Amino acid sequence: MTDIGDVRAAEKRISDRIRRTPVMRADRHVWFKLELTQHAGSFKTRGMFNQIIAAATRGVLPSAGIVAASGGNAGLAAAYAARELGVPAEVYVPSTAPAIKVEKLRKLGASVVQTGNEYAEAYLAAVEWAQASGAYFCHAYDDPDMVAGNGTLGLELLSQLPDGFDTVLVAVGGGGLIAGLIAALRDSADVVAVEPATSAALHAALRTGAPVDVPVSGVAADSLGARRAGEIAFDLARDAGISALLVDDKAIVDARRRLWDDYRLVVEHGTAAAYAALTSGAYVPAPSERVVVLLCGANTDPSDLV
Repeated sequence: MTDIGDVRAAEKRISDRIRRTPVMRADRHVWFKLELTQHAGSFKTRGMFNQIIAAATRGVLPSAGIVAASGGNAGLAAAYAARELGVPAEVYVPSTAPAIKVEKLRKLGASVVQTGNEYAEAYLAAVEWAQASGAYFCHAYDDPDMVAGNGTLGLELLSQLPDGFDTVLVAVGGGGLIAGLIAALRDSADVVAVEPATSAALHAALRTGAPVDVPVSGVAADSLGARRAGEIAFDLARDAGISALLVDDKAIVDARRRLWDDYRLVVEHGTAAAYAALTSGAYVPAPSERVVVLLCGANTDPSDLV
């Protein structure tokens, strides 16, 4: 099971490749971790760098490069990390992926294949291509190196808020981010999962006792639309007793709008889900509870905010 030792090893591996993203005080007891300012616009760049560098260190990174499947952000992270490391990258995305993400993938130099209507279909196509081409498959969330890389975000928070914090609210799709945060923070703070009610893979897994397929839809499906939670995330969440909250599309849209109106922060709908837990009342902090809302990605079209 991925633990803080793995996260610390990842931090040493990728510290000179990633941005140390800022923390912003939003209210007396609420902070935003602005991971939306990370390279390629999301936290996933941490995990992708760690996956690729770790594979190279182990001698298993082929000349064919990497292949990844993504609703958008993991692909952007893979493309960026591969470019910086001089590695060829091919990214499979569903046909429903936002045009802004597809355009960015191509600008980063990746070969892009659009197939299927959701992440699960793009994933299957990417796995088939990896087997046929010999390229190294970089999983978007259910990989120990991906999880450990993502967990470096938690170590940053501990150093940036030295007086401590009680809770971190995290938007969840496949679970690679929350898994990393559990590994990094389980002895320091509570980690709370927030999912769209229409794409609730971790919630379903915790309820049934194992990862299961769930229907996927809604405004945040492009980034949080994993049909099934990752095994790593499920195991860590269950072991740590993590709770998974649900928010509806209306709350997500409203939270995204509030982040723009009140703080001039432009985030994607999936990212806004974490803040929606607060604004909708799905999560009600105790008096004086110190809460960090993780704003994990900004790959969105901002035209509907103005």
